Amino acid sequence: MITIYKGDCREVLVNLPDQSVDCCVTSPPYFGLRDYGRKSQIGLEPTPEEFVEALVEVFREVRRVLSDDGTVWLNLGDSYKDKQLIGVPWRVALALQNDDWHLRQDIIWSKPNVMPEPVRDRCTKAHEYIFLLSKSPRYYFDSDAIKEPVSDASLKRAESGWKSDRPSTKSNGGINVEKMGKRFVNPDGRNKRSVWTVPPKSFSGAHFAVYPPELIEPCILAGCPEGGTVLDPFGGSGTTGMVADRLNRNSIMVELNDDYVQIAKNRIEADGGMFVDLEIK
Repeated sequence: MITIYKGDCREVLVNLPDQSVDCCVTSPPYFGLRDYGRKSQIGLEPTPEEFVEALVEVFREVRRVLSDDGTVWLNLGDSYKDKQLIGVPWRVALALQNDDWHLRQDIIWSKPNVMPEPVRDRCTKAHEYIFLLSKSPRYYFDSDAIKEPVSDASLKRAESGWKSDRPSTKSNGGINVEKMGKRFVNPDGRNKRSVWTVPPKSFSGAHFAVYPPELIEPCILAGCPEGGTVLDPFGGSGTTGMVADRLNRNSIMVELNDDYVQIAKNRIEADGGMFVDLEIK
């Protein structure tokens, strides 16, 4: 089931039940970069401090509707002002940490085909952040669902046992000696690394910024059990809902702009065909 709420997420979220979603995957408007056509929109605050404060308010309400073992996957890009990098993503992440979120990881979204920038006094920016946050020290995280393939070179080293023996303590107190390769290389896959190389993709709809489905698939697979519910308080063109539907998860999205609500609806229905169960409120 996909539900799209029309309105300001700060007004919509307060009406959702406590602990009613399993995971939140979202990308808020970036500070000072886009005008989405609504006077009350987040992203056009006069100062970075006010922008950060607005997002802390949103995610305080997200925490309430999130299950105790739930996670937030927050994608944010940075902005420049007066020839200085503002540091918006880390300002937000640390502010959320100070507001009792557990800041578990910074993931780097590496963009191999990033758009050129007309700059000559710094490098072209080719990355953004995804922050993994949780309500509790222990939380739902399906690492097996997002394992990466092991390289052939690593498998060959493991097969030969590498060269060094690695002692480990047995449950009965004895010592077990095994080759390092056998201990540390799992042929079924390795734990996913924190740098994700995903090319940005364009979308023919009217939305300014669309994160690629491949970027958030791991977030949903790891953060939400099958049949669970994914929340996106900044629904935009509906990527979160579309990917959640593909992965057999429910989704709740909130979008301020009526035009983007329609774009999201059309996009999700085109992707899922007659089997999509979608409601707009």
